[in-house]
Amino acid sequence: MDYSSERPSVANVYSPEDGLIDLTNGYEPYIALAIVLLLFAAFISERFEPDVTAAGAAALFIIFGFVPTNEVLAAFANPAPLTIAAMFVISGALVRTGLLDALANRVVAAARKRPIAGTAAFLIATLVASGLMNNTPVVVVLIPVAIRLAQSFDFAATRLLIPLSYMAVLGGTCTLIGTSTNLLVDGVSQASGLEPFSIFEITPVGLVAAATGGVALLLMGPVLLPDRKNLAGQGDDDGAIFLTEVRLREDYPSIGRPIHEIAALNRRGIEIVGIRARSGVKRDGLREHVLEPGDRIIAKVATSELLTLRKLPGIEVGLRQGPATENIPELIVAEAIVTLSRRSRGVRIAQLAMGHRYGMRVLGAHRHGELLGPDLSTALLRPADTLLLEGTPEGFARLTEVGDLAAITDAGARAFRRGKAPLALFALFAVVALAAAGFAEISVLALVAVAAILVLRCIDNDEAWASIDASVLVLIFSMLIVGTGMQNTGAVSLIVETLAPALIEFPPIVTLAVIYILSSALTEAVTNNAVAVVVTPLAIGVAAELGADPRPFVVAVMFGASASFATPVGYQTNTLVYGAGNYRFGDFLRIGIPMNIIVGGSVVGVIPIFFPF
Repeated sequence: MDYSSERPSVANVYSPEDGLIDLTNGYEPYIALAIVLLLFAAFISERFEPDVTAAGAAALFIIFGFVPTNEVLAAFANPAPLTIAAMFVISGALVRTGLLDALANRVVAAARKRPIAGTAAFLIATLVASGLMNNTPVVVVLIPVAIRLAQSFDFAATRLLIPLSYMAVLGGTCTLIGTSTNLLVDGVSQASGLEPFSIFEITPVGLVAAATGGVALLLMGPVLLPDRKNLAGQGDDDGAIFLTEVRLREDYPSIGRPIHEIAALNRRGIEIVGIRARSGVKRDGLREHVLEPGDRIIAKVATSELLTLRKLPGIEVGLRQGPATENIPELIVAEAIVTLSRRSRGVRIAQLAMGHRYGMRVLGAHRHGELLGPDLSTALLRPADTLLLEGTPEGFARLTEVGDLAAITDAGARAFRRGKAPLALFALFAVVALAAAGFAEISVLALVAVAAILVLRCIDNDEAWASIDASVLVLIFSMLIVGTGMQNTGAVSLIVETLAPALIEFPPIVTLAVIYILSSALTEAVTNNAVAVVVTPLAIGVAAELGADPRPFVVAVMFGASASFATPVGYQTNTLVYGAGNYRFGDFLRIGIPMNIIVGGSVVGVIPIFFPF
């Protein structure tokens, strides 16, 4: 099909009177290109955040009149950003319900028995999960798991964090929803007149890329990955660990069973260090201890798991003196720092009488770098220790006035809602299955799924909105406006007309390779979403000049802008592990450049098989 007739031109799209400044004499394409070059230079300089830089460029396109008001508003109606935001919320629900945490636990347990098979299972699970949801939150959740795996095998986390990011990148290329880049390219191509991509349409190419990249990583990793231990990222991966006590009431369902049979007490983030029973305090043989009413379990517990235990029936977490709080509806949980006041220095937690004085329960205590103890009630406090408290707003207000504790803040972490995990998982699979079956647009299905998980309380509304990366959405909306301006002014047509004489002499496969290399090279220097918006119209225009189907060229942009391995700034997951593993810039170059070449070659080679010219 000849798509040349669908390409917009300055004459039939751009109208100076629609804008704020009247620019004539045919300089519009050159001004637009100058703005984009300045935009890319600003991205590379990193003087401002990418979303700020993109917003500034979009504002210039609007001020110069290259994008009229109605088209600015149309950019906000693009389905791609809406779908991306919805997938962020769904991913947040999977974290909130403990689903990804449960997956991590299983992987670590398997890896301890069979290290090689367990590590392979971990990376494959990363690949699969990244294909079914946005890969950025997947990596956020799995970074601590990778560090724990490395520690359990006694090798550096730097050997595993880069592979984690790379497998997430490769997994994201396998479906339309795996990465925001794919959704964005699809949205831009639809705006240019192409049919929308189905959710699994690019999967065959993605599987080839994943298999090729996985094998390359397996062969090159032992040689090219850095091996540096004792990094900043290999510390306490669960955040603050609190010393706490859990008292078992007579109505606890697992009374009479040994601890090793109780799943709620054997999760990652819970380490039992003692049991105060009728016979005294036990420190050995804890897993075989049969629980009795009144037993107090002394444990080191991560914040999220502690808050989860707090919700379980039949147990009481922490210390409590004073009136009962079970029936008080407005209880909140917050952290408080022990101050330098005379009364709070060197006293035991029980002596603070938090229950009698403020109506509060002390859920746990944390000291950086060491464990308080031997148990919660007898722990001696020092300045800068952290207490996790449960009480009423009035109680916290009185506590602040006294001055024994300061810097009272929200606990940050939240209890897992594991009972809602099947609902969150069903919502995700429903979106994937119904979109694949063509039941409705994926944007509509994702928004319905978000409504469902909010109504069913899989995630709180404030946490759902916090899971959306607003900077990504601002960047995308801004770049959509920039892309529209490039089309309206004829800048894209100018580039196509300049490149076409050189490219038209080559076979389509060579042109396809050039489009892929251009997308990949630009992505390593600037944000992938910006590249996707600018290069997609260019790829469609070049295909029209060649008289070829633009679909394979659009797919090349998807993969070129996503499969970014050579720099830590080219893709969000690379940036995440860059900080967590304390890598050097050259670490990514050493293994990333060969990965770019190998994966790129395989992708360019198979695209024409599944997407003929």
